[in-house]
Amino acid sequence: MAGPVVSAAVMLIPSFAVAGINDSKKLTPKNRSRLYDKIYQQAVSIGIGIVDALEIDRINILQASLLSMAIAVENLHPQPGFLLIDGSFTIASNLPQQPIPKGDSLSVSIAAASIVAKVTRDRLMEQYDQDYPQFGFSRHKGYPTRAHKEAIIKFGYCPIHRRSFKGVREYL
Repeated sequence: MAGPVVSAAVMLIPSFAVAGINDSKKLTPKNRSRLYDKIYQQAVSIGIGIVDALEIDRINILQASLLSMAIAVENLHPQPGFLLIDGSFTIASNLPQQPIPKGDSLSVSIAAASIVAKVTRDRLMEQYDQDYPQFGFSRHKGYPTRAHKEAIIKFGYCPIHRRSFKGVREYL
């Protein structure tokens, strides 16, 4: 309901072997943070793509997600020869690519990218919590928890809320 969509692209060396790399949603925050550091230490390149709430509202969440993925790939230096894309869609890129549904459970590089993206977004939401403490972003990271919904009812929305999303648009 709030905050940007964040994507990451990660290029790993073939011998990359860090135990515990998995879909970021299956890891604890502590393990994600530990793995994030190991990924940054060993990756050939990491690209981040961020699309803010205003753009999400303008183009929709799917298009914003695909855009953030394309930006993440553009931010890889050097550029890879081939892309593995998490999901069912390709992205806007001249690079050859293969979409892989549930890729974050099937590919170590996609799983690493999911960890980098999740930790990056969570850290952004913790920073937003300092600007908008009444919403509790450091606790729920912008997801539609009961506390977040109650804060919107009490305080209205703030600039990082996705106004097109249910739970926010009702209070415009």
